[in-house]
Amino acid sequence: MICSYCQTENSKIASECDLCKAPLKVERPSLNRDVVEDDYEKPFPVLITYHTYHLLLLLRKVREERTKCYHLMRGVQKGSKLIEIDSDTLAFAESEYRRYTARMRVIEGILIDRMGYKPKRVDIKLLESLRGKIENG
Repeated sequence: MICSYCQTENSKIASECDLCKAPLKVERPSLNRDVVEDDYEKPFPVLITYHTYHLLLLLRKVREERTKCYHLMRGVQKGSKLIEIDSDTLAFAESEYRRYTARMRVIEGILIDRMGYKPKRVDIKLLESLRGKIENG
């Protein structure tokens, strides 16, 4: 079995590389994966296998959804003063906001581990720059 990190040949029964001690059975992230916008809902063990570029796309999407949810929640809170809105609707809006915040923090945490920081904004310029670096390799 060939190590995906140092490219050396290893025995087929080994679980780690003889030279660099990297795990042999771990799938490395690649850009050849199909990523759906709702993949930010996936659990941590699945998200960690995504390429950094895909994680940035997911972070961008979850931040958009969180912002929409925040504006909806604030609208419901302000509207509850003008008209009667039941507490279940308000609690649902708040729980959705907390859920998107938690998902965002998971993705940001993975990016901090990989990049050393979390991007303030994920815009086209950042994505194109990273894509260019990956392709020029």
